[in-house]
Amino acid sequence: MPTQQVSDHELAAQPAAYWTGVAYEALVAFTRARQAEQGYTHPQFWLLRNLSKNDISLDGRGMTIRELQDAMSSYIRPEDDLAAEAEVLVERGWLTRDAEDRLRITEAGEWARVDLGRHAPAIRARIHEGIDDADYVTALKVLQQMIRNTGGTPA
Repeated sequence: MPTQQVSDHELAAQPAAYWTGVAYEALVAFTRARQAEQGYTHPQFWLLRNLSKNDISLDGRGMTIRELQDAMSSYIRPEDDLAAEAEVLVERGWLTRDAEDRLRITEAGEWARVDLGRHAPAIRARIHEGIDDADYVTALKVLQQMIRNTGGTPA
C-alpha cells in the first residue's frame, strides 16, 4: 500500500487486513525495542506475568514451558523461544525450576515484574501520542465489529 496522502474516500476502500497487519508489526517492534532498551524481552515479561499470583496466575503454583506456551499462544510470536527466555530468568534468579520442571516466580522476579511493568505507561503514551482516547475507543470498536462480521469473537 502506498504511504502517500489519500482522500478519506480512497482510504475507506483500502483493505483493513493490510493496515491491521502493518499496525501489528509496527506496534510489536516498537514495544519490543523499548523493552530491550530496559534490558528485558517481551517474552520474559510475559513469563513473569503468567507466573505471578499478583498478575495473571490465579494460584502461583508454577507452570511448565508447555503450559506457558499454551497459556500465551494468542500473543507470543513463532520466533519466541520460551525455554531459552525462561533459562535467562532462572539465571537472573527471577524464576526457579522444580523437579517436575515447573517454573515459579521468585521474590526477586516479582520485584522485577513490578519494576518492568512501570515502563508500560510510557510505551503506551508514545504509541497513543496525538490520538484522542475517544478516537482510540472508536477504532477498537470498529475492529471488534469487523471481527464479529467475519465470524470471530473479540477477546
